[in-house]
Amino acid sequence: MGSLSGKVAFVTGAGSRRGMGRAVALRLAKEGADVIVNDKFAAPKSAWAGDEDWKGLDEVVREIEDMGRKGLAVVAGIENSTEVEKAVKKAIDQFGKIDILVNCAAIRGPVGVTVVDGDEKEWRLMFDINTIGPFIISKAIARDMIKRNEGGKIVHIASDAGKIGVAGSAAYAASKWAVRGLVQSLALELAPYKINVNAINPGFFATNLRDNVALEQSSKAGTTVEKFREKEYKMLSEMVPLKRMGRVEEIADLIFFLVSDQSDYITGQDININGGNFMH
Repeated sequence: MGSLSGKVAFVTGAGSRRGMGRAVALRLAKEGADVIVNDKFAAPKSAWAGDEDWKGLDEVVREIEDMGRKGLAVVAGIENSTEVEKAVKKAIDQFGKIDILVNCAAIRGPVGVTVVDGDEKEWRLMFDINTIGPFIISKAIARDMIKRNEGGKIVHIASDAGKIGVAGSAAYAASKWAVRGLVQSLALELAPYKINVNAINPGFFATNLRDNVALEQSSKAGTTVEKFREKEYKMLSEMVPLKRMGRVEEIADLIFFLVSDQSDYITGQDININGGNFMH
């Protein structure tokens, strides 16, 4: 029996093979939770070699069920309130409740684009998914948590970029700063209901989040995605005191702590997980 036995978790952004969401979903299932996995696309595309046959959410559900837990795939963009309401209703109809929300869904957007050269549509899309999305999914699930009055845990993925400005990535940074504001405010509002709300700030991790950047930049450089990624990851690793990129399993470890009863006295916090690259 895992420490999350009897719990039901809802994990967004869980359809990518190399994403944080999948790693989190599998870790929570390993700890005993039944898991609803969500993504905007049933099988998100990947720029990594060997991922061509990846089946997305259905594959993650199979992995969850192989652990002896129940799984459910729900397709919905978290920025779309109608889709979110349907997905949450389907989850509650099938499982009866949602005890845990982990929101990993996000987009990275353009890199190396200054504010003066920025595109308003790109900014609006960034905020729709990275900021309005967390509001919509939190509202839908917290409402049911309040109604049941049995407590709950909510974790959002923010970013190091949500604590310090990043030249050429102002839209992403601003959208993640806003997530931290949402988390702090929501934590105060939900504290009377014994619902903990926290965020984590990842640094450099090898995931599918930067696939579009890798495709675009490798094309401009006239090299392969694999060679571009190898060079970029080496550069990023050198910036980190621990001299390596983070692993998605380490994200899952931290989130497991934040959704377990070991974190009952922690709420309204955003916790860095970045190898020491940023310490404020």
